[in-house]
Amino acid sequence: MTQFARNARAATAALRALFEPTPLQLNDHLSSRYGAEIWLKREDLTPVRSYKLRGAFNAMRKSIATGHRAFVCASAGNHAQGVAYACRHFGARGTVFMPVTTPQQKIDKTRTFGGDHVEIRLTGDYFDRTLAAAQAFAAETGAHFLSPFDDEDVIEGQASVAVEMLDQFDGIPDLVILPVGGGGLAAGVTGFFTEASPATGFLYVEPAGAACLKAALAAGGPVTLKGINNFVDGAAVARIGTLTFGRLNTLGPEQVLLVPEDRVCITMLEFLNVEGIVLEPAGALSVDVLPGLRDRIAGKRVVCITSGGNFDFERLPEVKERAQRHAGLKKYFILRMPQRPGALREFLAMLGPDDDIARFEYLKKSARNFGSVLIGIETKRAENFADLTAKLDAAEFTFRDITDDQALAEFLI
Repeated sequence: MTQFARNARAATAALRALFEPTPLQLNDHLSSRYGAEIWLKREDLTPVRSYKLRGAFNAMRKSIATGHRAFVCASAGNHAQGVAYACRHFGARGTVFMPVTTPQQKIDKTRTFGGDHVEIRLTGDYFDRTLAAAQAFAAETGAHFLSPFDDEDVIEGQASVAVEMLDQFDGIPDLVILPVGGGGLAAGVTGFFTEASPATGFLYVEPAGAACLKAALAAGGPVTLKGINNFVDGAAVARIGTLTFGRLNTLGPEQVLLVPEDRVCITMLEFLNVEGIVLEPAGALSVDVLPGLRDRIAGKRVVCITSGGNFDFERLPEVKERAQRHAGLKKYFILRMPQRPGALREFLAMLGPDDDIARFEYLKKSARNFGSVLIGIETKRAENFADLTAKLDAAEFTFRDITDDQALAEFLI
């Protein structure tokens, strides 16, 4: 057994002081759909509803053994909550730097987990400024900075997921599907399986708007993405860790799959409605890719790691909106409406029985006899929009579909 594997097992044993192994559950719904054994490793069921507690706890445990009692981190979410929980467990002091724009729900949860052992400092509008402030504070005070992923002790802690999985299985999985942000979970789980179950295959899933592992593999080393989409906030990382990439740099590009941010919303809603399971966007990544793997996974034993369930239900309308738009069930148009009696009635008559107006707003009169209207339409079948636009063309109504026009959609919708 390598030193890494021994350390991962030691971290797993120490974690039992905090919580029992998270469930490894056979999911009947997904298994039936794909003709495979689909298992879920439910990291959304840790005390802080994400795997991040594992790495934070292990790094803190080992640092305390060397004499540190004060810790600093920068995080807007799961890592902050993991650090706070571990600080309270060890009776250590923690200073958590969070962006000023962090939702109050996440601030409150971090404070609840840490209690009197944690001070929260809101600094910077963007995470890079928050991170810089946290690192400067750690250097000034001598406190130990706890990286969310690029730290060997954190990677060992995340590897406890793999230790539990193999202990829970009768046999081994054929394939493990992992979400990737900064790479801590992917590096830890892959590292342990490489020794303990070398026959197991891996796929890695990133949000399309923050594909830092894919970019690093293409460049031959970590690169900083110029811009990222923050919707999948638990995996929206602009640069993969140096240490984590060192454990993942032999992957083939075909092993890294990208998920559109809007598509993962469909998976989130399905899990909520069908399974009663609340997943955050990053927590749904590993399941979201299953439809595209149907032939590859048939008859196989597959594990999807659901990495977190810290979802603010105030975001539910946005998730539903994104899901509908990606599925083609909701569109937005700018319609040039003639300013004459009966024009609106004529337009309404074009709508089918499954079409529903979700938004109707006059923007301006572009000419004396015409006015621009922003209209949002929901329907039950995506094909219905072809019928509607054909009717609009036949009636010589001028319109523009702005559903996928990011600039206009952000400004008007």
